[in-house]
Amino acid sequence: MADREYVLTTDNTTDFPESFLEECGIEFISLSYVIDGVIYDGVKRKLGNKEFYDRIRGGAMPVTQQANPESSKAFFERFLKEGKDILHIAFSSGLSGTYQSAHLAQMELAEEYPDRKIIVIDSLCASMGEGLLVYEAWRRKNEGMDLETLAKWVEDHKLLLFHDVVADDLFHLQRGGRVSKTAAIMGTALGIKPMIYVNDEGKLIPYGKVRGKKAAFNAMVERLAKTIDTSVSNEVFISHSDCLEEAQALEEMIRQKAGIHNFKISYIGSVIGTHTGVGTVALFYFASGRTPK
Repeated sequence: MADREYVLTTDNTTDFPESFLEECGIEFISLSYVIDGVIYDGVKRKLGNKEFYDRIRGGAMPVTQQANPESSKAFFERFLKEGKDILHIAFSSGLSGTYQSAHLAQMELAEEYPDRKIIVIDSLCASMGEGLLVYEAWRRKNEGMDLETLAKWVEDHKLLLFHDVVADDLFHLQRGGRVSKTAAIMGTALGIKPMIYVNDEGKLIPYGKVRGKKAAFNAMVERLAKTIDTSVSNEVFISHSDCLEEAQALEEMIRQKAGIHNFKISYIGSVIGTHTGVGTVALFYFASGRTPK
């Protein structure tokens, strides 16, 4: 298998800038969303991140649409026709049916292209957590790791990817069933910020509440300093829903208190941002496990 050419693919839910994915040669399946009655597929029709969040500030309530098996099949088939195998790292099955769509496409194509190999992995990750997993897979692919070995590495390490999230907009979380309407109203009035992580089933789980972003960031930095595993990766990724200065403040706190110096900061894209609303900051790194400590 080592001498067979393969491609690494993912979904647009990694929240990487498209320019970065293009630079790395990583192609992606686009989940779409609807806002103000218009479908945006992320390819032919899309909004800039700033405009997307400004529309939410103006009262727009977007909804997302998962990738279907037909579009996933068409996406994969392009590479199979070129004689390439595929390793696809998919958006968490705990948050979307997109992985199931990719898996169905994989099974159909396995019958039509018996000489090719398609491996679809449920990342159980979201946003730049999924992005960090893809990034580390891309690095190892570039170092010469073959398809089967890389797929095993991803499976062995995906549950070490820690997601630490603090949200501003409790009403978007309430829409998604993460907090009650009463909690959203009271929490907003009192400046309460819910802390959220992604569990081993790839689902968003509230695990604590703090008053104000500063207290949330202090807790996040302390947790990172205790649990980060730099033997897997010394990269720390931060995503934000149109609050760049807060993301940069968190980065600076980590630099000063934890001695980490490799960062990537990016917007939370429209698909994930539909569920977070404005003002969310999320921190991602490889740790000793996924449960907050």
